[in-house]
Amino acid sequence: MKTINGAKMKQMIISGTNNLYNHYPEIDALNVFPVPDGDTGTNMNLTMASGAKEVQNRNDDDVYSIAKAFSRGLLMGARGNSGVILSQIFRGFAQALDGKVTINVQELSDAFMNGKDVAYKAVMRPVEGTILTVIREAATALHDNIASISSIEKAFELLIEEAHASLERTPELLPVLKQVGVVDSGAAGLIKILEGFQAALKGKMIEKETASAFEDDKPEMAGASVAADEFGYCTEFIMRLAKKEDESKKSFTESRFSNWLSAHGNSLVVVRDEDLVKVHVHTLKPGEILSFAQQFGEFVKIKIENMTEQHTKLTEEKAGNVPVEQKEYAIIAVAVGDGIENMFKELRADYIVSGGQTMNPATEDFVKVIKESNAKNVYILPNNSNIILAASQAADVCEGVNVKVIPSKSIPQGLVACMMFNPEASSDDNFAEMSEALGNVVTGQVTFAIKDTNIDGVDIKKDQFMGMKNNKEIICCHEDKFVAAKELIESMLDEMSSIVTIIYGEDVNDEEANKFAEDLMKEHEDLDVDLKKGNQPVYSFIVGVE
Repeated sequence: MKTINGAKMKQMIISGTNNLYNHYPEIDALNVFPVPDGDTGTNMNLTMASGAKEVQNRNDDDVYSIAKAFSRGLLMGARGNSGVILSQIFRGFAQALDGKVTINVQELSDAFMNGKDVAYKAVMRPVEGTILTVIREAATALHDNIASISSIEKAFELLIEEAHASLERTPELLPVLKQVGVVDSGAAGLIKILEGFQAALKGKMIEKETASAFEDDKPEMAGASVAADEFGYCTEFIMRLAKKEDESKKSFTESRFSNWLSAHGNSLVVVRDEDLVKVHVHTLKPGEILSFAQQFGEFVKIKIENMTEQHTKLTEEKAGNVPVEQKEYAIIAVAVGDGIENMFKELRADYIVSGGQTMNPATEDFVKVIKESNAKNVYILPNNSNIILAASQAADVCEGVNVKVIPSKSIPQGLVACMMFNPEASSDDNFAEMSEALGNVVTGQVTFAIKDTNIDGVDIKKDQFMGMKNNKEIICCHEDKFVAAKELIESMLDEMSSIVTIIYGEDVNDEEANKFAEDLMKEHEDLDVDLKKGNQPVYSFIVGVE
């Protein structure tokens, strides 16, 4: 591979995030210097998860847009020193890609070098023998040998090889590591991320493994003083740290700062970006939090919300005791299968109407959800040609609500349209953008035949699997669903195709689906294959090609 585009970068990020997730308990077990808190893996995992969340629903072609969104997610979700440093590495990485659609080996090297530089600058007193050392030595090795490297894959081989060698040297640089017989945990976590990147480059996306006994995506903070049923105040602020010459303020040390806050609240997130510190914490006494923080600088922004009051109001609203304010927008999507439903929810869909082929919702079903949404503007994604009319009829009978039906005829079309929704745009602009997006995806489906027949020269046998393109063109019919899916996808591809999304149904197990996707990627090395578990009935596969 000579270059990386936005779609490939997205795959790398998700694969790297999943690889870290699969290993973060063992990263925790390494402990970390200088504070032996044992949660480095957890902090890095939560940080990466925040970054990946920012890109998982994006389909940008340019690598900079993906890297920038990833960087922003990391910054806002950073936890602990390891998470902050990680966010700074990829902040610098993203900065170096400004304006680039694709990057080659040289530009990749430059990005890692800049990531190293930004990370070092972000730490007031860099400590060698840590994640900083490993990113510096690995990036430098790549930079120094770039002339002899011909592909992105070779670049990552060298980068990871040097990272491992550097990791093994960390105990020699940091005596405490040698004393306890471990390597630096933050650096070990970084390598897991890079190895996940590498796997995606080779077409072997790493998936998140089943949760282990260690799994806890939202761990309790040590010393937290807010019980689960006390709610308290959600306190958020951005503070500009005082300059060294300002003798009226105390010197800022992030570990001590975070430790004090964690002892006076929970759900703590502390993110530092040069001279700015962003804090989120739940506490019973926000005044104490602010007074403590102000010793180190001055506030740029403060927001405090009474979670107890919010909980009480929500309870009363649900009971019908107070009027509920009408919201601006709501998206209603038709789907079946918990995996597909979750895909739409992740893309801002507020309501899911259960239905699809063989299960067409009635007009009344839509009317009920439109009223329940209590929104001024409602968008409906029917996702099936047989449901568009019922949705349109519901729009006609709902007075006082601006209901627009996006004429999506398939799940892939609905997902692409949902991605285009912009809460800041006008109702008409959203309708235009979402409707236009429908033409950017070719849809394919594999399902079983219910009778023997012949359509357009294709012999169809009952209970065999048909491959259909764009809901009406039957491409093939085979006894084997995977053979049908393969022939269908081949018919959908052209020289402009770059991304294939495969949503597999309840009759396909994970192992079969993964093997099918891997085989497809081997045959089409330039194709990005996004495999998703839909758990839908009726259709063994739903395919979208962009």
